[in-house]
Amino acid sequence: MDGCTYDKFQQTVSQCLIRHKSILDVTTKLQESCARINRAVAKSVTLCGCVRVRAERQAFPQDLESYSDLKDYMHTHLEGDLCPHCKEIIEAEIGRTQFYIAALCDLLELNMNEVLAKEYSRVATLGCFTLT
Repeated sequence: MDGCTYDKFQQTVSQCLIRHKSILDVTTKLQESCARINRAVAKSVTLCGCVRVRAERQAFPQDLESYSDLKDYMHTHLEGDLCPHCKEIIEAEIGRTQFYIAALCDLLELNMNEVLAKEYSRVATLGCFTLT
């Protein structure tokens, strides 16, 4: 997708948004698409098995010198790599979610580039204190 920007994407979504133009349709479709991402990730673990979840309590030293060092001790609990099939499905589900985010921005007259820039600025400013 050479030259694709959030502006171009949002404009294209706006042109495609016919059947689900209602804010209620868009917000519920966004929620559904997020659930589909969760389901696709779960299936990569439970059905395919290309990734595994090995979860346990996050452990870190009590004598950390800096709060920013905490990230070095936090784990994803994931083992393995997505197979091509699972990766393709998860990418498609994330893309669909981005479609509905663009639709929501369009309906609310928000610019995705501005939303991203503001979030980037907030994260860059707060750094590890964003607590994400």
